[in-house]
Amino acid sequence: MDTELQKCFSKAELNGLILRNRIIKAGTFEGKTPKGLPSPDLVELHRRIGEGGTGMTTIAYCAAENNGRLHADMMYMDEYVREPLSKMIATIKTTGAKVSGQLSHAGAMTKNSEMEGWVAKSASFGPNLLGMACGKFLSLGMTRPQLRERAQVMARAAAFMRSVGFDAIEIHFGHGYGLSQFMSPITNRRHDEYGGSVANRMRFPLEVLAAVRKAVGSDFPLLGKISMSDGVRGGTTYEQSLDMVGMLDDAGLDCIIPSDGTSSMNPMMIFHGDSIQPGLVEHEKNPLMKVALKAIGPKLFRHYPYHETYLLENALRIRERVKKGAVCYIGGVDSSAAIERVMSSGFDFIQLGRPLLFDPDFVKNAQANENYVNGCTHCNQCAGLIEAPGGIRCTVRQL
Repeated sequence: MDTELQKCFSKAELNGLILRNRIIKAGTFEGKTPKGLPSPDLVELHRRIGEGGTGMTTIAYCAAENNGRLHADMMYMDEYVREPLSKMIATIKTTGAKVSGQLSHAGAMTKNSEMEGWVAKSASFGPNLLGMACGKFLSLGMTRPQLRERAQVMARAAAFMRSVGFDAIEIHFGHGYGLSQFMSPITNRRHDEYGGSVANRMRFPLEVLAAVRKAVGSDFPLLGKISMSDGVRGGTTYEQSLDMVGMLDDAGLDCIIPSDGTSSMNPMMIFHGDSIQPGLVEHEKNPLMKVALKAIGPKLFRHYPYHETYLLENALRIRERVKKGAVCYIGGVDSSAAIERVMSSGFDFIQLGRPLLFDPDFVKNAQANENYVNGCTHCNQCAGLIEAPGGIRCTVRQL
């Protein structure tokens, strides 16, 4: 077996946590938590991925609080979910895989029908694009006391996540969600110490990281997903994200995951390949939102042709900037050749999303075949099922 493949499939350490290999299931919300509870389908999805040899799987979008959910069919980290979440994690661990949880907050991007209060709160006053069709039109900028409380909400959620058995936490700093809304100049228009320069826009995310670190301890692995750019004019640029990851690295983040784009402004930068718009339109329940998705489709869902390792060029710059922690590559790894390319470029881990939906035995099959090619067609129909009954699944290969 090639040296780089051997490296990928050998044991690796992340702040004391030993993974059996360097493949991590990416945190991708699967739409399998009806009424905010993990379903048997969610448990089986991740158990099966663990059974296939993946080193660590990520339970996506563990909201820090009720008001941190995009909608009411998402989990939030509170006592109501302790028992089913603990059981799910324990079940997945029987496969030998470790389990990470993605700690998130919606901020100003929510249509949560169970949200407390009449308005979302985030970096600045502005529209709540996701909530408009549900009558939740606006978001308010947070006061300093509210910022301190939000940081503590994130910290309490992190402590809860460690207590239920998660082996690691991935803080979501990207894709237009709550912390990203402070990092982006489009959504952060503050004129105090939390807005303006890159350092000021990073102030609150860094305060959250410090609070979370204090809550879970120095010996607990913390990963962080960022967007290398917003993908729209006036947003975070690739140059700015280099400074951002430098700050996160200096602040003690154990592993940085450089993704791209925003769910609310340019989602196809995350995926590449066929548009997710048709599936989202088909399964959208709100008539107004369905009309909006059709109307803004060409502008929002831009076309980015798929090719392997499509984020590698800019991710390499992140790899070079990070001096203390690890860097986990994400974006278009579908074959043994792609694994070799990423590993030889100096990355420490690889996150996979769609390839593991297509083939949960990705790791076992790639270990057995140096010429392994996954077979995912990047049709992205799986992502379009995010709000369909039962959530996402591979529509090409029915398992």
